[in-house]
Amino acid sequence: MTSPDTGMSFALSSDQRMILQHVRDYCRAEIAPKAAEYDRSGEYPREQLRGLAEMGLLGATVPEEWGGAGLDSVTYALCLEEIAAADASVAVITSVQNGLPEQMILNYGTDAQREKYLRPLAAGTHIGAFCLTEAGAGSDAASLRLKAERDGDHWVLSGSKSWITSGGQADTYLVMARTGASGAKGVSCFIVENGLPGLSFGKPEEKMGLHASQTTTVTFEDVRVPQENMVGAEGQGLIIALASLDSGRIGIAMQALGIARAAFEHATQYANEREQFGRKLREFEGVSFKIARMAARIESARLVALKAAWLKDQGQPFGKEASIAKLLASEAAVDVTRDAIQIFGGNGYSREYPVERLYRDAKVTEIYEGTSEIQQLVISRAVFAEHAG
Repeated sequence: MTSPDTGMSFALSSDQRMILQHVRDYCRAEIAPKAAEYDRSGEYPREQLRGLAEMGLLGATVPEEWGGAGLDSVTYALCLEEIAAADASVAVITSVQNGLPEQMILNYGTDAQREKYLRPLAAGTHIGAFCLTEAGAGSDAASLRLKAERDGDHWVLSGSKSWITSGGQADTYLVMARTGASGAKGVSCFIVENGLPGLSFGKPEEKMGLHASQTTTVTFEDVRVPQENMVGAEGQGLIIALASLDSGRIGIAMQALGIARAAFEHATQYANEREQFGRKLREFEGVSFKIARMAARIESARLVALKAAWLKDQGQPFGKEASIAKLLASEAAVDVTRDAIQIFGGNGYSREYPVERLYRDAKVTEIYEGTSEIQQLVISRAVFAEHAG
């Protein structure tokens, strides 16, 4: 079966099914059983990331010539859903790695940068981080203040970034810094290596969810970065960052779908087993209708996300579809996990059951890599541009 307007097929190839089954088996055996423990301890999931690296999933869509697995975006998206269904913390680290640092270096870096930085990222021997947000520059990224001043053949970075996934744990940081006047055109992108003098990290944020995905501030005190580590041309940093966020938003949509699907599966199983008033919960319309609505929202959001991934594979514009996918999937994740807790009743409010953790993990998908409000802004601009004149 194909979509009439795009020619996109909904059937997976035998290779895609084989890869997906391999990933699903690993996630269920090695990631899901430890998710609650990592949620309690906040331990960074390096063991699980190593396993994903061995399968090529920390460089999933990077071409084989640069050490990646060379997967298409649709296959990678479905794999990310499986990871998120097992543990959303592991999924967001994987999503950031694939969708931001790797895509930025792959699409805008030099061959020397790809050899030195992309190759170890794709192999999973290095972890990457994306440094855009600041305390005073969240959705308004063009107002960022971290500055980079030219000093001979180096740039000196001073300032700080906030809410950085894998802060302190990552080896390679893609940093947006101000090299010129205020506004979007004065921002450039730099590759910064962990361990450079003047680079430091705050303590991990005490977040509502995603406890195993450590999030910190990153501080730059006269950090010297060579000119050769600038990605793209001077002043192109925000263009590079925002273009790469389109890929990242597909990843966050699939993370949200994985969370939602896990909650849906737990709720369905519980409704099949739990009895009240001498009847299975599934026999009450108040429960069965919730299950139906959950299934519909997950399925519809997945189709949009896979369309965005397919468009990316075809080399077609996909920014609007990526924003629609993130908007719908993140809202579905929050609503589905909330309804799952309602089906569990009092048990759903207990940490003994996984839906409580899934609810906490879901909320941030409406916030990072562009809030739901920003997604609506992106979508509306695209719609009006399509209907201009």
